[in-house]
Amino acid sequence: MFDPIMYLKVFLVGGFVCMIGQILIITTKMTSARILVSFLLFGVALEALGLFQPIRDFAGSGITVPIIGFGASLAHGAIDAGNSMGLLGVFTGGLSAVAGGIAAAILAGYLVGLIFTSKTKK
Repeated sequence: MFDPIMYLKVFLVGGFVCMIGQILIITTKMTSARILVSFLLFGVALEALGLFQPIRDFAGSGITVPIIGFGASLAHGAIDAGNSMGLLGVFTGGLSAVAGGIAAAILAGYLVGLIFTSKTKK
């Protein structure tokens, strides 16, 4: 069902996340990789503190699609598996929770690599 208010929330929250990334790129000397890792760790922290779900309920895919959502999924999987399987679950649960996303990213990267030719910067 089309809900224009939800689309607005998704756009605003996702846009805010992108804006923070752009501000970090412009105003700091952080590399893109460090910014991505910072966002991933921010998602882990939000999930560990129990704050990710309320934001997700409000913003939907505006918060789950960026790398913050990946970090939260890693943490959620590790927490759930840790509660059910103990210490071994802490180490394996995160990867089990995001395995489908990792496989899709690898497949998409492979297909794009087949279709396009990379060029070196001049």
